[in-house]
Amino acid sequence: MDALSGYAGATGTLPGTSDRLLLKGGNVITLDSDIGDFSRADVLIQGGKIVDIKPELDVADTQIIDASDAIVMPGFIDTHRHMWEGLLRNLFPDLSLNDYHKYVIQGVAPSYRPEDAYAGNLLSALGAIDAGITTILDFSHIQNTPDHADACIAALRDSGMRAIFGYGFPTNGNPQWWLDKQQSKYPDDLFRIQTQYFSTDDQLLTLCLAPLGPGSCPDEVTHAQWKVARDAGVRISVHAGSGKKRGFYEPFADIPAFFQADTTYIHCNAFSDAEWELVAGSGGTVSISAGAEMPMGHGLPATQRAIDHGIQPSLSVDVETTEPGDFFTTIRLTLYSQRQQINARNLAGEQNLPKWLTARDVLKLATIEGARACGLDHKTGTLTPGKDADIIMLRTDRINVMPVNDPIGAVAEGMDSSNVDTVIVKGRVLKRAGQLVGLDVKKIQGIVTRARDHVLQAADQRTGGLAGR
Repeated sequence: MDALSGYAGATGTLPGTSDRLLLKGGNVITLDSDIGDFSRADVLIQGGKIVDIKPELDVADTQIIDASDAIVMPGFIDTHRHMWEGLLRNLFPDLSLNDYHKYVIQGVAPSYRPEDAYAGNLLSALGAIDAGITTILDFSHIQNTPDHADACIAALRDSGMRAIFGYGFPTNGNPQWWLDKQQSKYPDDLFRIQTQYFSTDDQLLTLCLAPLGPGSCPDEVTHAQWKVARDAGVRISVHAGSGKKRGFYEPFADIPAFFQADTTYIHCNAFSDAEWELVAGSGGTVSISAGAEMPMGHGLPATQRAIDHGIQPSLSVDVETTEPGDFFTTIRLTLYSQRQQINARNLAGEQNLPKWLTARDVLKLATIEGARACGLDHKTGTLTPGKDADIIMLRTDRINVMPVNDPIGAVAEGMDSSNVDTVIVKGRVLKRAGQLVGLDVKKIQGIVTRARDHVLQAADQRTGGLAGR
């Protein structure tokens, strides 16, 4: 872990950058309905915040970034990713959800040391930044010891991105881990973590609890986890209703303890109407992972079910063992799966169908709705003066999108990670001219390869060989 602590990208800035940056002459998509979009405008950043957006700004003593061949928009927000699995990218591309639990959770995860969790988290974070994601929720269910938590938080800090550390449960090979808290200290170590790393609201890292959740452990364990989160005053992010026929709330007497506005429900593919009504009525939020749900067997993405109940869902990558870590893929799979479901109903003769999601709709899911699901919509998610400057610049002079006839359509349906030119988080430049600032790629490659080799070798020794790898 120490080998990468203080990664240069965490403090990278343009040479000579002053406290002020001016993004000059870009095609600006604010996703703020009160401000609108600009075919050409300047964006002024000062003190880490967006100060002004106008067609022409003349500001002295400012570092200028030419955005004349770029779309300027809010950074993408990923509301659910198991970032420790960055070491396991594409290792199991053909696994079902059940096989994922067998080979990844029970097979590989118990072999992770804290330094392996650090390497996986950092790699996943760097990949997210490279792809234009400025905020990410790390659902970190690798909390086998308190040292694992410290390592994961250190990696998020060193990446320089805005992140929510979802303090998850142990994945140590014991399916009844809650019977022995001596090693993991879960979930009570949340209070130590909160005091040590999350003492102020004015920082890039925030904290939430990522519990195992109702139906996956005894009722009293679930109640204890929720109580810890509520006592600490942090949000909750929980897997719910994925690949299960029965409603996940049915065994519980005090339903209001689980359905409150501070909770994000992940997947929700098998939710009944009653469950959707409980989420909507409580003001809870939802995270959809179309790129994991469709191939792995969770069920159809519940995008339209959420919308039918007045919920605008957020989007997430989930697992890099199976899904690419860029948000362009996530955006398109969400858009196309929702349209396909509507089209299938139309072909079956159904009348009075919901509308297709538009390209603008899905970009809102990927930005401001993600910010809401993380409790950060007052800080990020739109280009709004007063909010933190979490901004991406996407090249329009690339062969894959030229000529740009519709900027919104170009982002939602035409671009990929190669178009991500510049990434700024709270005014700090983390990627410029297509390259992560201050990153020694060879050094990163060496660290993550050694960590990967250790994890897989240890897993093979412990399990007698990981069948299917």
